[in-house]
Amino acid sequence: MRRVLLLVSMCLFACIAIAQAIDPLPFKDHAQEVRFQNLTRELRCLVCQNENLADSNADLARDLRHEVFNLMQQGKSDEEIKQYLVDRYSDFVLYDPPVQGSTLLLWFGPLVILLAGAAVVVVTVRRRARPANAAMDDRPADEGDDW
Repeated sequence: MRRVLLLVSMCLFACIAIAQAIDPLPFKDHAQEVRFQNLTRELRCLVCQNENLADSNADLARDLRHEVFNLMQQGKSDEEIKQYLVDRYSDFVLYDPPVQGSTLLLWFGPLVILLAGAAVVVVTVRRRARPANAAMDDRPADEGDDW
């Protein structure tokens, strides 16, 4: 009896989880739905930080999806919707933030780190190669009398 109760409760829990994952919104047409999907893919989930709004299951992401949908229903353009969210949450909400003074490190930091690492490797290899060459130059000339 316990096994049956456990199985039923697991199935019920799975059904509830699936029902919560589905978040139907009443789109006017297919074009509006595609626009919504594209827009939510360009926006970052503030809780997950490495997922976009379309893929995130966080409560805040669901709320932001509803906010985006409501702004779309009000006739706002994609740029107006993005600007509204940037005003509230900063450029961090955008997956592709603009290049400006505050985001220079974000855009060019990885390149600077990569170049610095390459410079360290080059310097290290050159330093290790010098003593080996210098040691070879300090040896007496081989006269071939070792036989």
